[in-house]
Amino acid sequence: MSRIRPRTLGILCVCLVLLGAGVVAGVRWAQSWKGSVTLLANWSGAERERFEEDVIGPFEEKYRIDVLYQGSSALSQVLAADVAAGSAPDVAVLPGPGELLAYAVEGRLHPLDGLFDTGHYDEIWAPRMTVPDRADPHTYWLPVKAGLKSMVWYTGGAPPTVESAGGAERWCLGMESGATSGWPGTDWVEDILLQQAGPQVYEEWANGRLAWTDPAVRRAWTTWGDLVGAGGEPAGRALTTGYATDCADRRLEHQGSFRAEHWRARGGDYVHSSEVVPGAGPDAGAWEVAGDLAALLNPTEEARQLIRYLADPGTALPAYPANEAAAPTGGLDGTREEIGAVLLGAQRQTRCWDASDVMPRPLRDAFHRAVLRHLVEPEALDTQLRELQRLNVERSLPVCSRRTA
Repeated sequence: MSRIRPRTLGILCVCLVLLGAGVVAGVRWAQSWKGSVTLLANWSGAERERFEEDVIGPFEEKYRIDVLYQGSSALSQVLAADVAAGSAPDVAVLPGPGELLAYAVEGRLHPLDGLFDTGHYDEIWAPRMTVPDRADPHTYWLPVKAGLKSMVWYTGGAPPTVESAGGAERWCLGMESGATSGWPGTDWVEDILLQQAGPQVYEEWANGRLAWTDPAVRRAWTTWGDLVGAGGEPAGRALTTGYATDCADRRLEHQGSFRAEHWRARGGDYVHSSEVVPGAGPDAGAWEVAGDLAALLNPTEEARQLIRYLADPGTALPAYPANEAAAPTGGLDGTREEIGAVLLGAQRQTRCWDASDVMPRPLRDAFHRAVLRHLVEPEALDTQLRELQRLNVERSLPVCSRRTA
């Protein structure tokens, strides 16, 4: 019988020590981490980095729950594929309530009742909804990010007016945004309708109770086409121009509050879009708003804890809050403080959801494509409106609110 050499014995002892240390470390890790939660959202780049640093990091440290973040610019398509495959994320964050309502109707979403105080939010942000097979109303989504629209940015000279803002050469226009190209154009059409026809008509249209072929809706399309020169070469170039491309000096841009930092760095400012929309009506002045909404697809305790944390007024969410119990916006620069005040209702002005974000996904996607076509073929507008109307379905969501802080 051969003997084990001293060197071999030494190596074996070292391996046993290392194995024992690994087992101990594994036990300690298992004891310290309490589970995981999967989160799907469309934040990327610097926005994702801020979210991971300011929100996910502190959550993981406090609750010892690992957050597995998946970011995608094709958010709707990824979520639909995951749901169909039976591998839906625990929590998904989508822009606007339209698509989430469809998942709630299908029974895919779990109520958030008791996880946060809905009294801290305006009804447009966190409504109680009644869906089939559930007799009582429930809350199905939580706003984690809010944004302001109905803004026209400018630099140099006097603020723009209806008279000075006419002509395609005045506008900085970009439609390209990957899988969601066209949304800047839908923002334009929606906002013009809101300023020309007022919140009541706008809400009827956003909920599918006013036809796309209605004269008020058609007028909004033609007003936009005239402003940006639909059918001309500059409008055609907008199809391949990124939505966040830098604008030349003294150009105007119809974009939301996410562009505030960019324009302030250039010494710019903004006016309400009603100041430049031709034919703005007596009810002009309402603000179009947008937001990212978190919903629960798998009601694990880890996922529920993440929802509670996202609703905590002390959580440092990205951009602007919709939670009226969150820290006040005082101390920010003037523009950001103004934006925050409007979003929370402090300026006593009507706020209305981005209409395309209220629409079902097939209609919203068709709307995106239609504005792209309108830029190059405005004479086909009536045909496009009839096609959109064929996809139209009635729904019942709170779109506009007059609640003030």
